[in-house]
Amino acid sequence: MTAFSTQGQSDPTVQPVPTAVVEQVDAADTTLSNPKRAVLSLGSNLGNRLETLQGSIDALEDTPGLRVKAVSPVYETEPWGVEPGTQPSYFNAVVVVKTTLPPSSLLERAHAIEEAFHRVRDERWAARTIDVDIVAYADVVSDDPVLTLPHPRAHERAFVLAPWHDVEPEAQLAGRGPVAELLAKVTRDGVKPRVDLELRLPE
Repeated sequence: MTAFSTQGQSDPTVQPVPTAVVEQVDAADTTLSNPKRAVLSLGSNLGNRLETLQGSIDALEDTPGLRVKAVSPVYETEPWGVEPGTQPSYFNAVVVVKTTLPPSSLLERAHAIEEAFHRVRDERWAARTIDVDIVAYADVVSDDPVLTLPHPRAHERAFVLAPWHDVEPEAQLAGRGPVAELLAKVTRDGVKPRVDLELRLPE
């Protein structure tokens, strides 16, 4: 991967990417052939929420054919679809990955991570130790009921759009438009940044 163009090297206003960073990214990509970019949303409102989010990110990184490229800030979110005060609040984050896994295999991995953290699927909107949703996979648009892409409700959820915008301000949601514009249209009520918390990008 080239950090910057020859023209950029001669332009004193261009800040080059440090060589060490480029080499680190290249090294991580050597196992991937023609990887696709995917965006995943993580949420937890049971147990040690921050630890569970970090464990899920680490589990994604440990997946063959997948590399975690960006991890968003943490947001605290009031639960959807339930009476206020009946569930703990969520910690939410978004991760951007590069992967050679097809969407179906990525979904299987997401479910395996949920199971590893004892996610129970007994009712809709129930509290959960971890929720791993595929928000977008490349520019794929699919109405497959098993895995609808992009996620059918991502465009109306601030707890997805806000952290995604933090790590990819220019991102586009396939079929919906710029994430920045989508975020401007939704309410951020009950969705608060937790600047005192931090998730680690796997090394």
